[in-house]
Amino acid sequence: MHNNKILEKAKKYVNKLLVPLEKHYYHSYKHAIEVMERAIYLWEKEWLNWQDIEIVGLAWLFHDTGFVIQYDDNEPIWAKIAQNYLKSILYPQEKIKTIERLILATKPSYNKPQDIYEKIIKDSDLDNLGRKDFFEKWHSLKKEIEIIKNIKIRDPDWNHWSVELLKEHHYQTITQKKERNVIKQENLKKMIDELENNII
Repeated sequence: MHNNKILEKAKKYVNKLLVPLEKHYYHSYKHAIEVMERAIYLWEKEWLNWQDIEIVGLAWLFHDTGFVIQYDDNEPIWAKIAQNYLKSILYPQEKIKTIERLILATKPSYNKPQDIYEKIIKDSDLDNLGRKDFFEKWHSLKKEIEIIKNIKIRDPDWNHWSVELLKEHHYQTITQKKERNVIKQENLKKMIDELENNII
């Protein structure tokens, strides 16, 4: 699957878009690749049609490209960038529409994924909530927001928001629940403990 020519060419294109974004410590090309890899992994683990993995991979490659235009509310921009690129390589229109739908499903406010495609997209996007490198990744996100928006986020405010996110978030696929829920709960407990003890 990793030798897929369409994915490889798309990776080079996305790399050119995202690498110049030096202040994006979280939403980087590395992040796009990590999430794409997790999406493909989940697709394979859920025993789904291998021919559709390409669609999931492309959706995730393009899912953060809108940051080259603006930082907030940029999901429609991601979808447009993906659409323009895929049209240029004569990618099937029906598949382009599916990819656009998946990209739009990454909006934080979109909490009810309608099919397995969207469930995998949502799970892979916040995969790091259930990983041991969660705190490292979350620190990078905070740093990114502060620098790009030229603001200072108080640690208590950031940590309270993070706790609420961890409490409210639910993984969607069987594989993700099995492999990430335990560590996600450990991360939540650790953050709550640190807040209560004023360590952070």
